[in-house]
Amino acid sequence: MKKSLKKSLLAGVLATMMAGSAMAEEIGVTMAKFDDNFLTVLRNGMVKMADEMPGVDLQVVDAQNDVAKQLDQINNFIASGVDAIIVNPVDTSATEAMTAAAANAGVPLVYVNREPINVDRLPDNQAFVASNEIESGTLETFEICKLLRAQGKGGGAKAYLLMGELSNQAAVQRTKDAEDIIGTDMCSFIKVIGKQTANWSRDEAQNLMTNWLSTGEEFDAVIANNDEMAIGAIQAMKAAGLDMKEIIVGGVDATQDALAAMAAGDLDVTVFQNAAGQGAGSLNAALQLARGKDVDQKVYIPFELVTPANMSNYMSKN
Repeated sequence: MKKSLKKSLLAGVLATMMAGSAMAEEIGVTMAKFDDNFLTVLRNGMVKMADEMPGVDLQVVDAQNDVAKQLDQINNFIASGVDAIIVNPVDTSATEAMTAAAANAGVPLVYVNREPINVDRLPDNQAFVASNEIESGTLETFEICKLLRAQGKGGGAKAYLLMGELSNQAAVQRTKDAEDIIGTDMCSFIKVIGKQTANWSRDEAQNLMTNWLSTGEEFDAVIANNDEMAIGAIQAMKAAGLDMKEIIVGGVDATQDALAAMAAGDLDVTVFQNAAGQGAGSLNAALQLARGKDVDQKVYIPFELVTPANMSNYMSKN
């Protein structure tokens, strides 16, 4: 099993699409939850690719954010004889049982989007497809830092930090990215005055931001681990009558709702995470493993900074 960092996603996808298959290949997919804008795009990327490939049957189920339910779904896929399994894990710290179940049954497994625990020690017939989270929060926070400096806030600025689900590696890494950037000499003028999880949720972020606003403390920026929470914070600020031109707001994912908020002048920065590309990449990896072929155990699809200057390039994505 090769373990180099990257592999040409496009070449792999094309090779898979051209490969013939004498009989249907069954791929089981368990998603952390269907009720999530980004994960819906990721799921649709898999479904679209499968629809264009005769002989590939995709079975997609919703774990409803329940770890036990997701493990049951994986065991059910194994019992039904699928050729491979794709997992978007509910809790990235609880994936060892899933890894073991598939490995013991000899069924290839691919984790997508959310990094499983012990990712560097996955069995040879397992892989991980995502984007490198070290890039996401770093790109977002550094751009916020530059925008605050451009506003003349380099002498001191206050920010709120909205975190995703703390059981999720992406939330942990994006938060660390933000704190690492704020710890640099260039951006050390930023002080985080509030840091709390809103669980990736727009509604929870709106409620949390409303509570922060009730303290009356002035602030200059909101750094959110994803776009949904950034949008929730924006809704709370607008409801309170704040001038969004005065507050720098950032998120991650570059969802269509986020781009609409950016076009309206409310969101200042986001980071494009290619959900559809991750979905297609994970299906490609699963099919290759099911066919006994080598794939990289880590396939990273780059993050891309999105600002008002280039957002038009992303309107048809995600």
